[in-house]
Amino acid sequence: MTVWDDLQGQSAVVTQLQQAAMGDGLTHAWLFTGPPGSGRSNAAKAFAAALNCDQDDVARRGCGECHACRTILGETHADVVFVRTEKVTITIEEARELVSTAGNRPSSGRWRIIVVEDADRMAERTTNVLLKAIEEPTPRTIWMLCAPSPADVLVTIRSRCRAVALRLPPAEDVAALLVKRDGVAPDLAERAARAAQSHVGIARRLARDAEARERRLETVRFPLGLRGVTAAVMMADKLVKIATEEANSSNEERDAAEKAALLATLGAPESGQLPPAMRSQVKQLEDDQKRRAKRSITDSLDRTLTDLLSFYRDVLIVQMGNSVELVNVELRGELEDFAGRSGPEVTLARMDAINKARKRITTTNVAPLLTIEAMATGLI
Repeated sequence: MTVWDDLQGQSAVVTQLQQAAMGDGLTHAWLFTGPPGSGRSNAAKAFAAALNCDQDDVARRGCGECHACRTILGETHADVVFVRTEKVTITIEEARELVSTAGNRPSSGRWRIIVVEDADRMAERTTNVLLKAIEEPTPRTIWMLCAPSPADVLVTIRSRCRAVALRLPPAEDVAALLVKRDGVAPDLAERAARAAQSHVGIARRLARDAEARERRLETVRFPLGLRGVTAAVMMADKLVKIATEEANSSNEERDAAEKAALLATLGAPESGQLPPAMRSQVKQLEDDQKRRAKRSITDSLDRTLTDLLSFYRDVLIVQMGNSVELVNVELRGELEDFAGRSGPEVTLARMDAINKARKRITTTNVAPLLTIEAMATGLI
């Protein structure tokens, strides 16, 4: 198993990065772009592992088995920093700290690597802090920025980066990955990959969690019972609850694991009250987890609306007589019946209402319930 195995359906990207890891086309700054679920951060992580791989043979770098590969994939390597935020934006103070870190020589690996997974969450003033560091990098330092599209990063930054463009992999490639890596039954893997619209992380969750599959199906079926304003308000309330349940479900296990790891690191007693110094560190972790939970609810709500959008996407395909495969193929009969009640222009207007709600929720500090209620009334 190599570091590239998780990059299903990205053969061109893998070839580009493998060649760079061997010294052909290697540069000091990279910009990984692609839609959510395309694996842009995974590609950056794999590339970082290949660059610092312990193998002397350049053709074998990215082996996935050496100490460097394993620690980088596990995000514990001393010379590779991963930056992600649970907040709306990365602060200017965090950017300055990154620049300071980038100025240090690598301690054990060939390169000091800074991977910024949320480069699109930096304001212009914050991005400008990084500009000089990226424009005139310290020797043995490589920057890797990740964003949904090149337009999400300032032109002054992206013009100094080598582009790596990822795409959503075909559903069959995602299904094959779930079968190979997670041991999922082929039929369930295929259904999960299609329902997730090729988003690898979502597909894995749907394949593993029957309750997540039920919540998604409930979301997709909402338009079938949408009759009047009262039903729209009830749908909005339920959608927010579904998103909250989904976010809490995915956070609980991670939060518990993080707390257990911290207590073990601190050498906390198995029972009794924690010493004051330990209590403060646990409190800091819990505060960070609460902030993350708030952001994860926003992300979960966006994903819930994406599932809802897939219903209208399928309706539009039926109305246009297109031969493209449906996402919600198990609802074909109901989709065909729903499609016969209106025309494509109505469906497009409904899709536009959902996309506007997604934008408001992810880019402004609006009340989610009010935004979803307004959207729902536009779907009647």
